[in-house]
Amino acid sequence: MEIFRCDKPLIGVVHLPPLPGSPRGVLSLDEICERALRDAKAYSEGGMDGIILENYGDAPFYPQRVGPETIASMTHIATKLTEEVDLPLGVNVLRNDALAAISIAYAVGGKFVRINVLSGAVVTDQGVIESEAYKVLRFRKALGAEKIKIFADVHVKHGVGLGERPIELEARELLNRSLADALIVTGKATSMEADISEIRRIKEKIPQSKVLAGSGVNKSNLKKYLAICDGVIVGTHLKKNGVTENPVDYNRVKEFVTARD
Repeated sequence: MEIFRCDKPLIGVVHLPPLPGSPRGVLSLDEICERALRDAKAYSEGGMDGIILENYGDAPFYPQRVGPETIASMTHIATKLTEEVDLPLGVNVLRNDALAAISIAYAVGGKFVRINVLSGAVVTDQGVIESEAYKVLRFRKALGAEKIKIFADVHVKHGVGLGERPIELEARELLNRSLADALIVTGKATSMEADISEIRRIKEKIPQSKVLAGSGVNKSNLKKYLAICDGVIVGTHLKKNGVTENPVDYNRVKEFVTARD
């Protein structure tokens, strides 16, 4: 993939603790930034190919637009990461604030964004989230930010599509009608394995597609996924004791990267 330095990138998730203004927030912005930097450096020094910043600790999530305090905090943190870590940076603003994600990436030189719902409508714990591809793509165009790639979830986790269709059909519409640049396939929830048969179906029906596994990847199954996928996004497996909320474990990162060879 052209925004990375390899064909099949390993992308590490920087799960942010609750940001200022979040219901469970206890850390200062400086403390959160220090934690994010440690995680990002562990990924970089361990040999990962990219990172993605995510406001994971901000539950319960806004279904669409987050507050200005979240955008400001994430922009500040993302700036620090790009200054100190030489890896392509992605941004995911949960639950589905694609305009904020593109804005942050544009401001800090980010290379891609993740959008959970780019096509259709999905029933989630935030209610029904409707896609806004028509706004997102026009906003990116208006900024002159077409170099920021859009990674879109297909059959997104923690949700059920209204009138859910075969995954290869949804994938085709994400690429051809919602203009996603790459697709992400996950399990039903965080850390659950993505169904490799679903990834295979997409690749068979749409050979030119770029598809990443977005959950449940570990050092034991990494080669299996890379044989089919165009990259992986991994977070939980690389945390201390395999717990999502914990800091990144450098030794786990090294073992994971070594498993690719």
